[in-house]
Formats: sequence, C-alpha cells, structure tokens
Amino acid sequence: MEPQLSSCLSNEAEDEISRHPCYNEEAHRFFARMHIPVAPACNIQCHYCNRKFDCVNESRPGVVSEVLTPTQAEQKVKGVAAQLMQLSVVGIAGPGDPLANPEVTFDTFERVKEHVPDVSLCLSTNGLTLYRHIEEIVRLGIRHVTITINAIDPDIGREIYPWVFDEGVRYEGREAAELLISRQLQGLELLAARGILVKVNSVMIPGINDQHLPAVSKRVKELGAELHNVTPLIIAPGSQYERDGRKAPRPKELNNLQEILGRDGMKVMRHCRQCRADAIGLLGQDRNQDFVLEKMEADPVVNEEARAQFQMELDNKIRQRMKAKQLKQSSLQEGGHTTRVAVSTRGGDKVNQHFGHATEFMVYDTDGVNVKLLGVRKIQAYCHGKADCNGDKDATLKEICSILSDCRILLCSGIGDAPRAILNKTGILPLVRKGGIEDMILESVKYSSYFENMNISKG
Repeated sequence: MEPQLSSCLSNEAEDEISRHPCYNEEAHRFFARMHIPVAPACNIQCHYCNRKFDCVNESRPGVVSEVLTPTQAEQKVKGVAAQLMQLSVVGIAGPGDPLANPEVTFDTFERVKEHVPDVSLCLSTNGLTLYRHIEEIVRLGIRHVTITINAIDPDIGREIYPWVFDEGVRYEGREAAELLISRQLQGLELLAARGILVKVNSVMIPGINDQHLPAVSKRVKELGAELHNVTPLIIAPGSQYERDGRKAPRPKELNNLQEILGRDGMKVMRHCRQCRADAIGLLGQDRNQDFVLEKMEADPVVNEEARAQFQMELDNKIRQRMKAKQLKQSSLQEGGHTTRVAVSTRGGDKVNQHFGHATEFMVYDTDGVNVKLLGVRKIQAYCHGKADCNGDKDATLKEICSILSDCRILLCSGIGDAPRAILNKTGILPLVRKGGIEDMILESVKYSSYFENMNISKG
C-alpha cells in the first residue's frame, strides 16, 4: 500500500501543504489554485510537444487563451482573490518555461506577494536554469516548486528531448539530455537544502521511459523531493511523437506504475488533472472564462479578513473529514474484497456531471467502509468526442468502456439510455447519483451488493 502522507513528510511540510490542492489530496477538494500565463518562451524541445500549439514542456496542458503582462497578471490575481475566497495557491507554469522568462516571472510573483500575501506561491519548471534562481526563489518566499524530470539516464533522455538551448548555445542529442538532467538534479538538491518543497512531475511514455521511472523516483527522493507525480503522455498535434505513432499508456499501466513507486516510500500524487497554464478554480475545474480580464475592475479590492475567515472554515472541514476517516477501519487490506468505482465530477468533491459531458473519471477502490483514490482517467467526451478509429459515438463509447473495464460501478448525475445499456453489457453498472463522492460510493456499493445477493439467492 502507498504510505500515508504523515509517514512521508515532516510536520512542518504537512502544515505548508495543508492548503495546496496539488500537494495535498484532501486540500484539492476544498482549495483552489490559479495559474498565471506570463511565460511564453521555452528553452527545451520535447518530442511530445509542438510549440505552435502552446504546449509546455511537462505535457499537453499549457494551452492558454492569452499571455498576460505582469501588470495584467496583478490585476487578474487581485480580481480572482476578491471573488474566489478558497483561492490558496497562485502559480506560474507557462505556457513556456517560467525560468526561460525570469524577469516577467519574478516581477509577477513580486506583485502577487505584495497584493495578495495570504496565497502560497508555486513555480513549475523544466529545471534547465533552475540553479541560477535559487536565491530569488527563497527571497520571494516561493515554497513550492515542481520540476519535470522524465529521465535520469541521458540515453533515455535523448529519446525525449531533441535539443535544449542555454546561454546562446543549442545542444542536441545525448549532450542535450545530459545537460538538462544534470541541471534538474542539481536544482532539486539545492532547493531541498533550502527547505523548499519540491514535487517532481514525470510524463509516462510507453516504450521510452515507462520502465525507467522507478529509478527516477528513487533518485529524486534521495535528493529531497517530497512528492512524485507521474502523468500519462498527451501528444500534441504535429509533434514528433504523433508522427512516430506513439500512444498514451493504458490506465492500468499508469496505476501499476504508481503502485510500484509508492512501495519505495515516495508519496505519489494520484489526483493530478494536467491543468492548463491559465487554469483557475478547484482541480477538475477550469473557471478561467469566469474571470475575463476585460470585465474585471481596474483595481479590485481584496478583503483579507473575509478570505482568512473563509479558509479557516475550510480547514475545519478538512479536519472533520480526517477525524471521521480515523474513526473508520484502517486502510484497505491487501487482497481483501474491493469494488472499483468510476466517478464523473466537475469538482467540489461531488458527483455532479453528466456521463456524456465527462472528459475524465476519478477512479476509487472501496471495501464498503474505506474509500481510496486510485487516480484520474482521461477520456474523450461521449457527447462531443472523437475516437481515434472513426470518430463516431459508438467508437467513443467503446473506447470509454475499455478505459473503465476494471470498474464495477460508474456514478454520474445523468446518462442516456444507449450508453447505459452498453455499459451494463460490459459489466459496468451506471448509477445516477448527486452528492458527496465518498458518501455516494459507499451508498452505491451497498445498493449493488444488495442486488447481487438477490440474484445469487434466486439462482
């Protein structure tokens, strides 16, 4: 079993991530994040990325509606903080690499720190120039840094990165990978030595680094990383990997790898949504369109007292949830009977999305008492999706059934008769529910067990 958070992190670290939705699974149900798109340039090339599509180095997320100036970013952060009381983290993750745009990145952080001092600052980078900016990161109070590290072996790295560009010099092939990896590990070690909480992101690329990632996880843990987040490959249109015909890992493959990484004592993130570089809201939500810069006040007023009170109430809710969990039995027993459940959600820790609109499912295991998150599975939406094979709804539904083939129950706020019938035929029981995810999972498992027992007794 994956170790619990308390067994992996110090008390100080736990306090620092208590409101960070990416570092803390409980926090992601209540606290919101905001990504500011101020950094368009990138200093490396990845085979899964196509810069024409505004991809960041760490995966397909990184698409943005617009790039902001530091002044515009200041206005937008103030406007969001004034309205979104649960906003607890402001980060910069692209759409290029923030440290390839250091002036605008640190100018923006300086403004956020001055005008919305209660939020945590978060930085995501490929790590190529990280070592040069450690002192500035410390000075600004940036306590959370994510580094994308896809390999620690240059021979594997050369299959991911065709080139990197640093101080006017373009490096290619193995030399490029070797330089990037050495800089990433150096930056990680320097940050950890200064007490900065580091999360490492890795993109799982079948046939390239999938067998290598346990070695990556072991090494970054040795250097001080607090959390490892492995995300499935998303291939940008027009990228080298698309031309090569590479495919994303199957959900089961990703889950198996996460289980392996967790056995070595590393805390593994399972609730990542591979967010855009301008995402706003709870994980699983993107409310960027609700906060259009042109419609905001020129100088929004942030009520710090109201924000503090609201977030204290959220803290209490989290403590109550944790206390309730502790009163239940201990974690799921290895080898015991479990039911796997897929959930369609728009966020807020609720079953609140129609099956046909879902672009992802949260997947959980339960023994009827405890509920454990396994991860997030991306799909193409049934109502407006386009399957790889022929683009019709039947093919899309077939693909969804394949992705969820190990799930016994699917929870959603609504579903049509046609997909309901097909899911039933494949052994997945679709149930319409609305409410808290864990409560609905436990209720639905009892419901399904009742009918299974009835069928057995009739047989």
